[in-house]
Amino acid sequence: MKRTVIAAVLLCSVSAFAQKFEGLALTPPMGWNSWNCFGCDVNEVLIMQAADAMIESGMKDVGYQYIVIDDCWHGERDSLGFIHPNPEHFPSGMKVLSDYIHSKGLKFGIYSDAGWKTCGGHPGSRGYEYQDALTYAEWGVDYLKYDWCNTDDLNAKGAYMNMRNALFAAERPIVFSLCEWGNNQPWEWGKEVGHLWRISGDIAPIFDGEEGHGSWISWGVLQILDMRPDIRKYAGPDHWNDFDMMEVGNGMSVAEDRAHFSLWCMMASPLMAGNDLQHMSQETITILTNREVIAVNQDSLGIQGFRCYQKDDWEIWAKPLKGGDMALCFLNRGKNTEKIEFDWGEKIIKDDEFKKQVSFVEKEYQIRDLWTKKDIGTTKQIFKTKIASHDVVMLRLFKK
Repeated sequence: MKRTVIAAVLLCSVSAFAQKFEGLALTPPMGWNSWNCFGCDVNEVLIMQAADAMIESGMKDVGYQYIVIDDCWHGERDSLGFIHPNPEHFPSGMKVLSDYIHSKGLKFGIYSDAGWKTCGGHPGSRGYEYQDALTYAEWGVDYLKYDWCNTDDLNAKGAYMNMRNALFAAERPIVFSLCEWGNNQPWEWGKEVGHLWRISGDIAPIFDGEEGHGSWISWGVLQILDMRPDIRKYAGPDHWNDFDMMEVGNGMSVAEDRAHFSLWCMMASPLMAGNDLQHMSQETITILTNREVIAVNQDSLGIQGFRCYQKDDWEIWAKPLKGGDMALCFLNRGKNTEKIEFDWGEKIIKDDEFKKQVSFVEKEYQIRDLWTKKDIGTTKQIFKTKIASHDVVMLRLFKK
């Protein structure tokens, strides 16, 4: 009975001053989520092994920190309405699992839904927001992904604010991930509610295309990249456009994985790996742990990238960085190798949204290739390269 009284007190004590916890995601969150690879087949041993693999692979050393259990961890609610984990799959309980993850120097994330049921048909948080927030705080949760299935006629902003207020009342700082799919323009109101918001439906392990599931569609990398061209102004430190968990290591080619990872870094998207961390190829590890590419994503200026140039099947994406540097990603969207000749002196890269501009006539920049990890000259010379199908060349330009 005591926990019910506490939850009721939390509900009654919430005031107009309830807010999200500030400063928890000043750069895009980095971690791992179970859904893309394992779906509903989750258990405590798998999650512990994922935490171990994050450390052994070197991912923790380059900034990954969240281990997030997605849907289907749920058991039932007890007579007082408090949620419990599935006793067969999580026999030790969530607090023990959370303590294990914390003992590794990592952070623990969990999943719920704003509706009556989760997407997988398990108990959602509708009507139980304050009890669930109290439970998550007791378990030591650090990150909550909050989905949008089975929400009927709920108002999206109101539903997400309700859980935000509940989390704040429970007094444990938790990163709040709004998985609303972009249906109700969360970028317009999400900054005051959560730390990141999904801009699309689910991703698929496809570089260019879509995958039908009857009543809904999952999207390829390029489709999500192109989906919301006008929302970058809403993103920044502590409030990010979320392009979904990554599919690196889930069946695309190495080139496509490299391009996928590069583009998510350029777009300042949260970097949530979605593969089997225990059984990664060396190519997958190399992609996910490239410090120089990750540094572009984690740049403290927090500006989302944009397409600044397009020709035939190739294009350039630009991302202004702190201190006047600039990241450029040359992307080959086509099926054939592209031969690139780019004359820096003829181009000005202009970011009207954030009032940033680079003129290569006025200033000379040194060029660093972030995948070969080599310095390759300056912007005084014409840049020449070949890019294979669905691959990228990613550069960082430093003022000389």
